[in-house]
This record gives sequence, structure tokens and C-alpha cells, in this order.
Amino acid sequence: MSEPHSHSHLWPGVPLALGSAALFGATPPLSKLLLNGVNPFMLAGLLYLGAGLGLALYRLLRGRQAAAGEAQLTAGDIPWLALAIGMGGVIAPVLLMFGLTLNTASSSALLLNLEGLATMAIAWLVYRENVDRRLLFGAFAILAGAILLSWQGEGVAFNRGALIVAGACLAWGIDNNFTRRISATDPVVIAMLKGLVAGVVNVGLALAGGALFPPASVIAATAAVGFFGIGVSLVMFIVALRHLGTARTGAYYSLAPFIGALLAIAILGDAVTLKLAAAGVLMGVGLWLHLSERHEHEHDHEELEHEHSHVHDEHHQHHHDGPVSEPHSHWHRHAPMRHRHPHYPDLHHRHGHG
Repeated sequence: MSEPHSHSHLWPGVPLALGSAALFGATPPLSKLLLNGVNPFMLAGLLYLGAGLGLALYRLLRGRQAAAGEAQLTAGDIPWLALAIGMGGVIAPVLLMFGLTLNTASSSALLLNLEGLATMAIAWLVYRENVDRRLLFGAFAILAGAILLSWQGEGVAFNRGALIVAGACLAWGIDNNFTRRISATDPVVIAMLKGLVAGVVNVGLALAGGALFPPASVIAATAAVGFFGIGVSLVMFIVALRHLGTARTGAYYSLAPFIGALLAIAILGDAVTLKLAAAGVLMGVGLWLHLSERHEHEHDHEELEHEHSHVHDEHHQHHHDGPVSEPHSHWHRHAPMRHRHPHYPDLHHRHGHG
């Protein structure tokens, strides 16, 4: 039985994932303007602290209004949150910084594309997210574009530094998949905690290594870049995870280097190169393959009880004692149902395929 839909299956997950990639892609060229010569741990720490403190202020100003529209973290979510923060906010940045000291910049830039590959591979192989040939070709076209964009005329140096950088990418891939496990809860709180922990760890490492804080004006500007480029970007990424699943969100997020390169042209005056154009074509093909995907089949929804932000669509047909605003969050039950419509592996479509 087919049912009417109030919006495209692409909305809001795809715009959120692309917006997240755009904000994150803007961070390197903006940081380069602000912090030439600053200790890399200090740079990472100030960016993450800007994200964490900015989101904490936003959460404080919105107060109960923000809490009412989102499910809050429970005791069962804490282990997944701790693992995600540990992997993505502590282990990965530390591994990356140590790896960079032992490896060439060109080799490291190429290896950083392994994050997208690790994110998608874990989602497909461990969490069994659906993948078809169209999605696979699209993902690898986007990754190929990112690799081409990172190419500096040298190959990957297979040394200890390369292995450490690859380990950082694996940690970020694990972080992305763990974050999906708690993506139904308040994304601002998740991103805020990630930013604060990662910021404190990286600033602490910088100070322990003898680094000094830059001038106050630079700290403020860097915090602002971190708030949007890491904090707001991460909030959008987490909400996209709800709607698209990890593999698809990770593929869209892999467009960030291309967006960053375009901004570097606009802001820093970098030259337009044949390599950038070729990477743009590859990424454009991959993006088109993903946007034109239409995963549709008859599927069953088993009985389910959970809490998350929702509106009363075809998957949320329940009653309230009085008037409510939408979106809202509360514990609710899904009755078993069977229907057919285009969908992604979101919170309500994590079913198997024969």
C-alpha cells in the first residue's frame, strides 16, 4: 500500500549533509588566514573549543525550548557518546598530529581521504546498511575526486607516519558510526560535548609541548570559525545521519575538500587548475548518482518504541491529549505496518535486504 508523502525523501538529509560539508570545507582556508605558524595542536584545540563553547551558549540561551524539541541523552547513550568522543575527539586528532610529524604533507593529504572510505566500509560491512551499485559507484567517484584533489605529484609513503595517519582516519570512521547510534538524541548536546572534550585535550597537548596562546583577537576569530566550521557543521552532520544513515552522509561529507578548494580560490586567490576541474567532474558525477538514487520497495516496520524529534507523518500516527507544536520529542510507539515508498536507512528504515 502506497501512502502520500509531504516531502521528497531527499529532504532534509541531503541538504544538511551538503551544508555540513560546505561549512567544514570552509574551515581550512579560513584557518590559514588566521593562524599561519601556530602550533597545530593549539589550532585544533581553539577550533574545537570555539565549537563547544559556542554551542553551549546557544543551548543556554534556548534553554527549555531547545530541550522540548529533542530527545535527551539517557544512561544507555553515554557509552556510545564516550566512545565517539574518545575516537573522534581525542584519539584521531592526536594520531593525526603525530602522523604528520613522521610523514610528508602530500602523503598525509592523500591518506586523509581514508576517513570517508572507513566511514562507509564500517556502515556497509558492520552495520549492514543497504548499498547498491549506483551508490557504490557514486561514493567512489566522490572519493576519487577527493584523492585527485589531494594529489601533489607524490604517492603515499608507506612508513610509520602513514600508518598513524591511516589509524586516525579509522578512528574518525568509527566515531561517525558510533555517533549514528545516538543520532536520535539532541545533536547540539552531542556536538557541544565533542567540541569541549576535543578542545581541552588539544589545547592541553599544545601547552604541554610549550606552545603559547595567540593574541586574543586571533583566539576570538578562530573560535568563531570553529563554531560554524566544526560546531554547526557537526550538528548538521548528526541530523543528516538520522535521515540518510552513515554511509550516504559520509559520502556527501567527502565533498568538503572540493568546497574548501573553491573557497581558497575565492578567499586566498589560489589558481584554478586542471586537477581541480577534473576532481569537480568526478565529484559531480558521484553527487548526481547519489541524488538520483531511488531506493523503493515494499517493506515491513516491526513494532518499535523510542524517542526522537518528529512530526506526525505517515510513520508517526499517534494521539496527544492536547495541542502540540511540531517538531516535538517524546517516547512513542510505532505499530507494525507494511508499505512502499522511497527511503534511506534512517531511524525507521534499518531493515535487512534479501
